Amino acid sequence: MTRCFSLIVLTCMAVVLFSQDTFAKEYLVKTPTEYQQASEKLQPGDEVILANGTWSDFEILFKAKGTEQAPIRLKAETPGKVFLSGLSNLRLAGEYLVVSGLVFKNGYTPTGEVISFRQNKDNLAYHSRVTQVVVDNFSNPEKFEQDKWVVMYGKYNRFDHSNLVGKKNAGVTMAVRLNTEESQENYHRIDNNYFGPRPVLGSNGGETLRIGTSHYSLTNSFTTIENNYFDRCNGEVEIISNKSGKNKILNNLFFESKGTLTLRHGNGNLVQGNVFLGNGVDHTGGIRVINRDQIIRNNYMEGLTGYRFGSGFTIMNGVPNSKINRYHQVDNALIENNTLVDVEHIHLAAGSDAERSAAPINSKFQNNLVVNKDNLDGISIFDDISGIHFENNIVTKDTTPTIIKGFVPTSIEMERAENGLLYPVSEQLKNVGASKDLVLVQKDTVGASYYPKAEPEVAFDSGRLLRVKPAENALFNAINNASSGDVLMLEDGDYNITKVIKLTKTITIKAANKGQVYLYPGRSTFVDINDYGSLKLVDLIIDGKQAPDSAGNTLIRTSRTPMQRNYRLEIHDSSIKNLDVNHSFHVFDAGNRSFADEIKFTNSTFKNITGDILRLNKETDDLGIYNAEYIYFNNNTVENVEGAIAKVYRGGTDESTFGPHFLMESNVIENVGKGSRNKSLASVVLHGSQVTHIANNKLMNSASVNIEHTVGEPVTEISDNSFIKTLSPKVMELRSNGPHTAILKNNEVK
Repeated sequence: MTRCFSLIVLTCMAVVLFSQDTFAKEYLVKTPTEYQQASEKLQPGDEVILANGTWSDFEILFKAKGTEQAPIRLKAETPGKVFLSGLSNLRLAGEYLVVSGLVFKNGYTPTGEVISFRQNKDNLAYHSRVTQVVVDNFSNPEKFEQDKWVVMYGKYNRFDHSNLVGKKNAGVTMAVRLNTEESQENYHRIDNNYFGPRPVLGSNGGETLRIGTSHYSLTNSFTTIENNYFDRCNGEVEIISNKSGKNKILNNLFFESKGTLTLRHGNGNLVQGNVFLGNGVDHTGGIRVINRDQIIRNNYMEGLTGYRFGSGFTIMNGVPNSKINRYHQVDNALIENNTLVDVEHIHLAAGSDAERSAAPINSKFQNNLVVNKDNLDGISIFDDISGIHFENNIVTKDTTPTIIKGFVPTSIEMERAENGLLYPVSEQLKNVGASKDLVLVQKDTVGASYYPKAEPEVAFDSGRLLRVKPAENALFNAINNASSGDVLMLEDGDYNITKVIKLTKTITIKAANKGQVYLYPGRSTFVDINDYGSLKLVDLIIDGKQAPDSAGNTLIRTSRTPMQRNYRLEIHDSSIKNLDVNHSFHVFDAGNRSFADEIKFTNSTFKNITGDILRLNKETDDLGIYNAEYIYFNNNTVENVEGAIAKVYRGGTDESTFGPHFLMESNVIENVGKGSRNKSLASVVLHGSQVTHIANNKLMNSASVNIEHTVGEPVTEISDNSFIKTLSPKVMELRSNGPHTAILKNNEVK
C-alpha cells in the first residue's frame, strides 16, 4: 500500500510538472503597453521577453506568483541589448520571480530605487532572483539627491552575477532593508557581483553595500554576501556597512578600495575568507569591528594604508549604554587566523574619547600573522585593551611588538602561492594566518557575463595628438573637434580667446615649445569645466591683460550649476600673470556642489593677481561636503597675489570622508595675501582639511597660514619652511579642548 501510494504521489507530481511546462507561455513584448497586457495574465512557468532596443522612461512592475518548480521570468531578448534609459526602474512583487539580462544606462530612477524587491510596503518579493543585470552610471544628475540602485526586501531573495558601476550621486549603491517583520531574518543572498568603481563622494552617504539600518540593528538578517568583487569602491569610509545581525560576509575581494568592511551595528556576524588588496593606495582599509559576538576569521589583507576608522584593522571603543545609533561596545569578538602583510595601521580601542569610553571586553585575538617590510607591527593603542586576550600572533623577527604578551617575533620567509597571496614557507607556521585554500575572486568571472568592465575615467594624454596653429577661434574649434583624452599641441604664437570654453571632455592643452605660446583670454572666464570635463595645461603662458575690465573674473571655473561628475585639473610648467585688470580676478574657482578628484599646480609661476589662486570654499552649509579630495601646490613661484594661494573649506561634524588633502611643498612665495579684499587675512586658509602637509616653502612678506581643525583627528604637519617678514602659522582646534594636534617643526621665522 505504501509503495502504491508513493507511486501515485510521484505520478501526480510528474503530471503537474509536465502540465506546467506544457502550458507555459512566452510573451515577446515591444512596447510598455504590450508588457502591461502580458504581465496581467502570467502563470507559473511563463516568460516575458523584452524586445531588443532602448526602452525609455519605462517603470516596470513585475508582479506575479510562480512556483519553485516553475518560476516566472522577465528577461531580455538578448542579454545586454535591452536598455532601460531615461526615467526608468524595476519593481518585483510576488513569489518565485526571475529577472535577467537588462541594462540600466543613460538615465536615473524617478523614485528612490532603481531595482526594488517590492511593489510597495505591502507587496514584497519572496524567493525571487535578479541575475545578469547591469546598472551603469545610472545616477541622478543632482549629486546630493539620494537614491539607491538595488534594495532587497522580503525573504529568500537573490541578487547575483550583476554589475553595479559608477554611482555618482548620494545614497548607498545596494541595501538590504529590515524595516518590517516581513523583511527580517530574510536569508537573502548577494553573490558573484561586480561592484565597479565608485568615485569619492566628498560627503557621507557613499557606501557601496549596506545590510540593515541602525534602527533595526538588533534584528537578525541572516544575509549572505559572498564571492563579490569590490573594485575601487571609494565613495566613503564604509564600503560595506553591516547594520544587522547574523550575516555572513564570505570570500569577497576588495581591490584598491578606500574604506573598510565595517561591522557598524548588529551582533553575531561572520567575516571569513575575504581578501583586501590595497597596493599602497591611499586610505585602503580592511575590517572595522564594533558590537558583540563578531567572528573575523581567515581573512587576508595586504598593502593597506588607511588609518583611524579606515585602517587595515580596527577594533573600536564603544559608548556606555549606547543608543542604538551610536557605538556599542565590542564584546566577545573572535579574531583569528588572519594575515596582515604591509598593513600600515592596526588600531585598537580606536575612537576613544569622552563619549566612546567603553573599551573592548571578553575578546580574543589569536593565531594571526602580521608581516611588515619595515619591521613594524603597525599597532596603535588608544585605550585599555586588557579585555582582548592576545595569543600566538606572529610578527617578523626584528619587530619589537607593541604588545609584548601574545605576539611572538619569528623569522618568517614568505612566498606567493598559486592563489597569488603570500604565505610563510615554514611548515611550523601553517596554522597561523589565513589558509592556503583561499580562492581569490577573479574580476572576469563575476558580474554580467556579456558586459565589459571599462575603466571609470578617461586618462589625460590617452588619445590623439592634435596640432593647432594660431588663428581666430583656433583653440575653441580644436576642443570642439577633439575627443576625450586628446592632446592639443599648440604651435608657437599668440592665441586670442574670444569665447568661453565649456569643457565636457578630458583635454590636455600643451605648447609645442615652452615659452612660445601665449594665451590671451578675452572673456570673464577662459575655461568652464562641466560634467565629463577635465583639464590639463602644460608649458603655456596665460596673460590676463585682455580680460574684460570687471570685478570677479575667473581664469578657470567649474559649472555654475551643481555637477554630478568629479573632475581633474592640472597646471604644469606654465606662467599665469596679469590677472589684475580689476579686483578679485581668480585663477580657479570651484562652484557649489562641484568635486575634484585631484587638483595639481606644479612648476608654474603666478604673478600679479588680484584674487585667489585656488578657491575651494563653497560648501559652507556644514554638511560634511567639500570641493576637492587632493590639492597639490608644489614647486611654484608666487608673487604679488592679493588674495590667498588656497581657500579650502570642509565643515560639519560627519567623520565618514577621507579629505580634503592639502599638500604644499617647495614653493617660493612673496607678497601674498595682503590685499584689502582678502577678508581671511591669510595666504592659505584651511578649514576642516583632514590631511595637510606644508613643507620646504619660502614665504616672504606675506600673510600667515591659517588652519582650523574640526572633526576626524586631522593630520597636519608644517615643517622646514622659512617665514620671512611673515607671521608664524596659526592652528586652531575648533571642536576639541587643549592644544592643537598639528606638528610644527624646523620652521624658521624672521
